Amino acid sequence: MTALADRIDALLPQTQCQRCGYPDCRAYAEAISTGNAGINRCPPGGEETLEALATLTGRAASRVDPALGGFTPGRVAFIVEALCIGCTKCIQACPVDAIIGAPKRMHTVIEALCTGCELCIPPCPVDCIPMRPARGATEGVTLPADPRRRADFFRSRYHTRGTRLAQDRAERQARLRQQELPGSGAGGVLAQRKAEIAAAVARVQAKRAQRARESKKHES
Repeated sequence: MTALADRIDALLPQTQCQRCGYPDCRAYAEAISTGNAGINRCPPGGEETLEALATLTGRAASRVDPALGGFTPGRVAFIVEALCIGCTKCIQACPVDAIIGAPKRMHTVIEALCTGCELCIPPCPVDCIPMRPARGATEGVTLPADPRRRADFFRSRYHTRGTRLAQDRAERQARLRQQELPGSGAGGVLAQRKAEIAAAVARVQAKRAQRARESKKHES
């Protein structure tokens, strides 16, 4: 089924919007390949993707399930700067790293990288992210004009983000394990610092005692 899932995934728009009910496009492709999901659950792909999936799988094509909500092509997220509080919740939600910013600093959507998935909207605590028509390519970022190549581009960004997050988690876990080791953590660091200070004091005292002995020897 992996080969079929690969071919199905290649037909999906890679918005990673989760409207299909699965965590990403790949999971939906695998569900279709095993017969656990219908081919009509991709609003971003529209009728064109539905027909392509029908041809590939041999299933009947009706229409995209209206219960999943509509999708308007060519719309991207936009952050209202005056309302943004820098909470980073939208950055965490974006599946393709199309939002930049820092904690307690204004965030910005890189328009050309936005898939229009709308996943950044629900977690925003101040409702400062509307959708609006795309104005064109962001300066310095040019997307492929061909829909399939554009989907490949977004898939690659999604996988790159997943790799980065996995590395971040591994590094955090390694730091936690290090802190749990005997002699580590806040108490361990403090104990180590005290030991270093005590050793330094002992060295100074030893040198002073040595100088005192040498001075008495010369006097005698």
